[in-house]
Amino acid sequence: MYPPPLPRKKSNGPLIAAVLIGVVVLGVAAIGFIATTTKRKSVDDSAYSGYSSYTYTQTTTTTTETTTTTSSSTTSTRTSSTGSTKAGPKAVITLGDNPIHGAGLGAFDIDGCPLPAISYSPGGQDQFLRAALPCIEAMWKPSFEKANLPYQPVELVMVTSQITNTCGSMGPDRTAMYCEGTIYWTPNHYASEQGAANPNHPGKYIGQLAHEYGHHVQWLSGILRASSKAQYEKGGWDTEAGLDINRRKELQATCFGGMTLAPLSRGAVPSDVISVALTDAGSRGDYPIYPNRDHGAPERNAAWVDHGFRNNETSACNTWLASAADVS
Repeated sequence: MYPPPLPRKKSNGPLIAAVLIGVVVLGVAAIGFIATTTKRKSVDDSAYSGYSSYTYTQTTTTTTETTTTTSSSTTSTRTSSTGSTKAGPKAVITLGDNPIHGAGLGAFDIDGCPLPAISYSPGGQDQFLRAALPCIEAMWKPSFEKANLPYQPVELVMVTSQITNTCGSMGPDRTAMYCEGTIYWTPNHYASEQGAANPNHPGKYIGQLAHEYGHHVQWLSGILRASSKAQYEKGGWDTEAGLDINRRKELQATCFGGMTLAPLSRGAVPSDVISVALTDAGSRGDYPIYPNRDHGAPERNAAWVDHGFRNNETSACNTWLASAADVS
């Protein structure tokens, strides 16, 4: 990186200049690296990253600069502030004691939910689910306001080819994925499901949408971030303790899904849609052929979706305080 040493008898000026230039270049690079690292750490460590519609408190720093002159022995002070403080709802990164589990919180009744006739093509599923989402948003938003938690609508993406998002990779042949404010829906997978337990019926789609929206409730409140942290501290999601945490997370989303179906059952959508949605949720879970028990047994899913549906209280869906047997 540096030029070869110059002959002893020649001036050292060029060498000194080259060294100084090198130092300056390295200094600038170091500053850029520190700034980039600091920014990345700030984003990663922020409890509120991802909540694009809401503000959060930033650290306010004060810099004092003192200048003393020898002639008059006076001192001047200049104070400058960096950063800003903005008010707004904040996620709480906790599990069992999260504010979303407060008393009187649930999915509120709505007047109706006009849904189009569903066609099972990707476009038809997309239209049907997008018509249902405003109803679900209207039911849940008041509880977030009462709990002073951040709220923003969920996004919906139709996955018809292999994609990669911040949560990993997924293809069109797997079940839906929730990731940081977005439901990634796989229409071809659900349209191909057939059988007595999984008929091609609008109820199946509403039931699955309600479960994925349950993850949105967890994400907005801070539960998803807290569960990921807890799994990391337990050695990973696929350890015995990590799988227990994962089952609690998934079964709570199932319970929240049951809560979503409760207001819809009071005349907002046809009763057979609700019936099929509940049955479908109770048929999903960890079967013996699956390598990891990370979603809970089908009977546990059936119990929790029914529990959420009948009670419609977020406190009733606090799987983090449930016994190990209830989340097996």
